Amino acid sequence: MGFSRNRGISQARGSYIAFCDADDTWKKNKLYSQLKFMFKNDLEISYTNYFIINEKSKIIGKFKSLKKLNYKDLLKSCDIGLSTVILKKKFFYNNKFSKLKTKEDYLLWLKIAKKIKFIYGLNQYLSSWRENKNSLSSSTIQKLLDAYRLYRLHLNYSFIFSILFTLRLALYAIIKKIKIFR
Repeated sequence: MGFSRNRGISQARGSYIAFCDADDTWKKNKLYSQLKFMFKNDLEISYTNYFIINEKSKIIGKFKSLKKLNYKDLLKSCDIGLSTVILKKKFFYNNKFSKLKTKEDYLLWLKIAKKIKFIYGLNQYLSSWRENKNSLSSSTIQKLLDAYRLYRLHLNYSFIFSILFTLRLALYAIIKKIKIFR
């Protein structure tokens, strides 16, 4: 996925980049509403709330984004859905999506959050993420391995911290899932 995204970004001509994975959906007004929010608040990156839908596009849960996140917040939990993000293309001049199978977007958000004070969320449900039992992101083992690789190889944390951060990320994912599907 990272390779395809990087290639698309390199071909993009606009000043902003937005993502919508093949199985996700956007509301018709997503780009307009989110860019308006960004222009009004002079933001370089933003994200939104999102619905979780099943294979038949029925809403089975929802995720409400925090108003803002910083690097320390993101280290605990990736609370930014890829298909909710709009950001300035300039972030990709020195950053690319990694070769990780499941956490490549999370790593990018962490790198960006290190450079700016906050990443802001728009409190509107403008995207839907499709839960798919056969996707890479449904593999718990793959997500744990990629989380460890993210912390250890990409962020250069020690072996112990990488294990602890991976366990913390897994715990927050469980807590998040309980909240979403209540």
